[in-house]
Amino acid sequence: MSGNRRKALLVSTAVACGALLMTACQDTDAAAGAGAAQGSASTPAAAGAAAPAGSPAAGASKGSGTAGKGTKGGTGSGADSGNGEKKPVGQVCGANDISWSTKSETQAGGYILITAKAKAGITCVLPAALPTVAFGSDGTQAGPAEQAAGKQITLTGNTAAYAGVNPKTTKANGGKEFNSIIVAVGDSDPNPESLPVGTITVDKPVVTNWHTSAKDAVPAV
Repeated sequence: MSGNRRKALLVSTAVACGALLMTACQDTDAAAGAGAAQGSASTPAAAGAAAPAGSPAAGASKGSGTAGKGTKGGTGSGADSGNGEKKPVGQVCGANDISWSTKSETQAGGYILITAKAKAGITCVLPAALPTVAFGSDGTQAGPAEQAAGKQITLTGNTAAYAGVNPKTTKANGGKEFNSIIVAVGDSDPNPESLPVGTITVDKPVVTNWHTSAKDAVPAV
């Protein structure tokens, strides 16, 4: 083989080897890049990946899942309805939840009709118990005009409850005179209301239960 042909063969062989070597290097670099990308996607820091249970990141994710869920109707408390929501619990009325009015009636020898309605935006429950009705500051309080206990009444919107007060149940002359009564929803009501009634004579007064009909709130003679 001549010297020129041998030199050309060596050059050609070197070029071919160089091309093969470059292709192998490129394949190696591509494989390394794919491996790095796969490793990065499997780490907790990758987008959409879940952090290990108990880690601070897992706790933050859990918290953000429940924050702002709230309860149906915007209420913050109540009984669990079983589906993750809460039902509002009935609120017992206080005297300051109610719009009060009084009226003097002549039936049954004369009595005072008390009307109670919930103030705008309020829904509350009058318990199945006597309203507390007192006179003056000496502790004179009306006793029960009925033997049976009443039923609880839910006040909302235009729903009204009625109670009748007989200020004087004795036949004898005498008694104390007042021009207002003090009404509360039970003895523990912290906000009793003073209601004008005109001049009345009080002696062993009685009061009915709450009723949904005014005619049922006439106290017995």
